[in-house]
Amino acid sequence: MTGSSPFPPTGAPEPAETPPSRRGWIITLAVLLAAALVVIVVLLLTGDDEEPAPVTSPTETSAAPTSPAPEPTESSSAPVAGCAPTDATTPAGAEVVTVIDVDGDGRPDQAWLSGDDTRTFGITTASGATSSLEIDSASPVAASAIVNRIQADDIPIALVDLGREALVYSLADCAVTPVHNAQGEQYRFDRGFAGAGTGVGCTDDRGVLRLAGLNAVADADGKYSVTRTFVDLSAGGRDATNGEPAQVAIGAAADDPVVTTAQEVSCGDLVAGTDGPVEPGQ
Repeated sequence: MTGSSPFPPTGAPEPAETPPSRRGWIITLAVLLAAALVVIVVLLLTGDDEEPAPVTSPTETSAAPTSPAPEPTESSSAPVAGCAPTDATTPAGAEVVTVIDVDGDGRPDQAWLSGDDTRTFGITTASGATSSLEIDSASPVAASAIVNRIQADDIPIALVDLGREALVYSLADCAVTPVHNAQGEQYRFDRGFAGAGTGVGCTDDRGVLRLAGLNAVADADGKYSVTRTFVDLSAGGRDATNGEPAQVAIGAAADDPVVTTAQEVSCGDLVAGTDGPVEPGQ
């Protein structure tokens, strides 16, 4: 016989494939649901009032905020004003010479000697301050002076040469003040008149000038021995203390610098009669 089999075909029929357009909608919906879930989680973690922190790419770096550079400040050290101006002035006819800065304002000052009946030594600063003192000496020799700074504390002093003695003045604290010895009297260096010394100098001691009395003594052959005695001043230069004498030359010729220096009044490179005022009219 011919015709159709009465039995159905074996095997279940295969399901029909999902149309492509429907599959695209399903994927899009899944992505949207996942994104919504991420947003919900972030909102739950950060709160409703805060925005989620921006996500940076692994290849990007976030620059740390920099503080503005501090404003430059002026130096706290103000320049020294110098001595306050005074009504006193340099007397007419005085011998005036420009000297070192005495009051520390960075400007050179002036030293002077008057030629009046009352001999006077004085300082007039660039700031307009004048201080002076009558020279207490009976020496008839014309006065001459030099000004310098000595010791580690940089004390300004004046040495006034009177031929047979030399007087020491402190110029600290805007005043000409006599330096006193251990007996409380004005310190006087002998210049050969009393047999205790012949000159005054300021010796360089490890970079610092130190005041010293000098004594040059000749032997029978005309050769000299020279001794030096350091004189240390107190703070402000008001008082002087003698050190121990030390011999600095033996058998030196008369023209040896160590001998000539011991017979003059000097301080560093400055020599009285050459590098400072000289009493006028002499």
